[in-house]
Amino acid sequence: MKLQFKSVGTKVSMILFVTVVFLSAILGYSSYLMSKEIIREQVGLASSQAIEQAADKLDFLFAQYESSSRQLAVDQALKSDLEAVSDPHIDIIKKTAAETRIKNKLDALKGSDNRLTGIRLINRMDTSKTYFSSGASGTQTTENTKSRIQSIVDAGGKPVWIPGLQKGFFESSNEPTITMGRLLQNLNNQEAEYVLLIEIKSEAVTESLANLKIGNGGEVRIVSPEQVIVHAFDKNLLETQSYITVSEERISKGESFIAKDEAGTNQLVVFRQLQSVNWRLIGYAPESDFLSAADKLIGVTLYVLVASILVALAIGYYLYRLVGKPLQKLSTLMEQGEQGNLKVRAGFKGKDEIGRLGHSFNRMLEQISLLVEHTRGTTVALLSTAENLSKASRDTANTAQEIAVATGEIARGASGLAGEAEKGTELAEEIGVQMNRVVELNTTMDQSAGRVIEVSRQGQEYMEHLVEKTESVSRMTSLIEDNSDKLSKSTYSIRNILAPMIEMTKQTNILSLNASIEASRAGAAGKGFIVIADEIRKLSMASNESIQNVSAITEEIQEAIAATLHVLGEVTPMFAEQLESVKEASSIFRNVSTEMNSFIEEIENSSASVKELIRSQSQLRDFITNVSSVVQQTNASTEEVASVASEQHGVSEELVKLSNRLEELSESLKQSLSVFQVEESEATKPGAERPEQVK
Repeated sequence: MKLQFKSVGTKVSMILFVTVVFLSAILGYSSYLMSKEIIREQVGLASSQAIEQAADKLDFLFAQYESSSRQLAVDQALKSDLEAVSDPHIDIIKKTAAETRIKNKLDALKGSDNRLTGIRLINRMDTSKTYFSSGASGTQTTENTKSRIQSIVDAGGKPVWIPGLQKGFFESSNEPTITMGRLLQNLNNQEAEYVLLIEIKSEAVTESLANLKIGNGGEVRIVSPEQVIVHAFDKNLLETQSYITVSEERISKGESFIAKDEAGTNQLVVFRQLQSVNWRLIGYAPESDFLSAADKLIGVTLYVLVASILVALAIGYYLYRLVGKPLQKLSTLMEQGEQGNLKVRAGFKGKDEIGRLGHSFNRMLEQISLLVEHTRGTTVALLSTAENLSKASRDTANTAQEIAVATGEIARGASGLAGEAEKGTELAEEIGVQMNRVVELNTTMDQSAGRVIEVSRQGQEYMEHLVEKTESVSRMTSLIEDNSDKLSKSTYSIRNILAPMIEMTKQTNILSLNASIEASRAGAAGKGFIVIADEIRKLSMASNESIQNVSAITEEIQEAIAATLHVLGEVTPMFAEQLESVKEASSIFRNVSTEMNSFIEEIENSSASVKELIRSQSQLRDFITNVSSVVQQTNASTEEVASVASEQHGVSEELVKLSNRLEELSESLKQSLSVFQVEESEATKPGAERPEQVK
């Protein structure tokens, strides 16, 4: 079967196909984006919680060392020993004993914590005076070292954390360290003020962050406010700038975010500001580690899209068979009816709107066929009447001509009476014969005029009945247009009802998707809820498809109604023209009747004149002896008869013209009806009698 792309059914099928495929693609892609966003939020929340726990551990670790440094700062024994070793007047024995106690205290602190590289005490005034625990690396005084010590002194006794250094505080260690420094103040003796340095192994921080894992290939770093890496699992990254940074604005918001790393890969970044140190704990992992599950939705979306295409094709073909094909057939029948073939009929058997439209189309053609058939019969009768009227008019004209000839003979006879009085009796007899003939002709004309009036009256009644039928058809057409308008408004109400249902279906689908995600997070306990959520989603999709089908059918019905209204709009002017033509024919019949009444009056006048001629003939016969008087009376009567005959001739010619006009109108009406093809009835078959007048 060849599809016609201008067909309503094909357009509806294509619109449905494109809509279903487009909505399926949009739904799948939206689900994919929403899943990515939800997974990103959930992973970001979980990672933020993990990074927060790790930050708490680091804060606890750093707080321990700050507490230890605080204890040393308030240790009076240590303070006395430091004053002793700084006093140049103390004897060597006391100085040695004080130094031994200082070293033992440092060794004790270092030995109790294997996370420490070493503990040092450096004199503020003379950096060469240094005391350190066992295991500490050598001391090298460089510009960097001096600047770091000076920063601790400037802190005025507050703890200062030195970011991780690959070779330690003094750049002589074999492993990276993080250093906490504090100035042990002595208000009485500034020479006895020492800088306490606690060097912590970088591995200690690594152990605290060992359980923190973000994604499969994620990394955890500690970054200073200057975006310098304080700690990283790769020690080669220490003292370098971090490519992924956290601004103050993001710290105030406290939300995870997406950033690109050195290779341009999107990384999910979570962070936490440490409370004990002005450092930031940053964790990040490739976004693909978390969104691999969401990528599976693309495959599912493709499967659903293929299924949607197949379903849309099936539904579109069904709609084309259900709506498009009947509309094509009905359109073809309407075109044949437009060409005048009123024998076509629609074979729709359904009880839906299309079936009802087909039944209404059949009934309309039946009514038009009956009207055309009746009009055709009336036209035949009208044509026959026009022929009779034309024949009577011609006879009347011939009679008038004969009257004129007879009048001439009378005039010549009257002239002959002046010279041949002896022939008066014979001429009088001849005049009597002529007068009798005129009486007979007037009687015949009177009877013909009566028949013409009767035929005109019948024709006028036929025209009035035809006007009533035409007006009835026009009212039926108006009623069909009103019903179609009501049906159009009903379809608009249906679309208004479907709009909230579509929105409810979308919300149900979203809720089912959220329920599926929550059930997936619940693990084994949410499997039953996943099944329920899937069923709800399937029900929502089925409901959405049904609503879309109803909406498409409603649109199609409204288009069919619009097409029907368009056809009725084209038919209505034809009925109006036919009504005007019938009214014009009725007016012509009324004019014919009026003219025939005038003609009868003229015939009556002619009869009176003829009677007067008969009396004159009697006087001529009675007073034949008075030739002069008879001749004068005969001349006067001849002139009167000539005048009447002339007027009668003019009336006869006008009657002939009206008869010809009536015959032309009958032929025109017959030709107008010849374009319609209907089943022949007994009244219109050749040789059938003229139909009776419809009462």
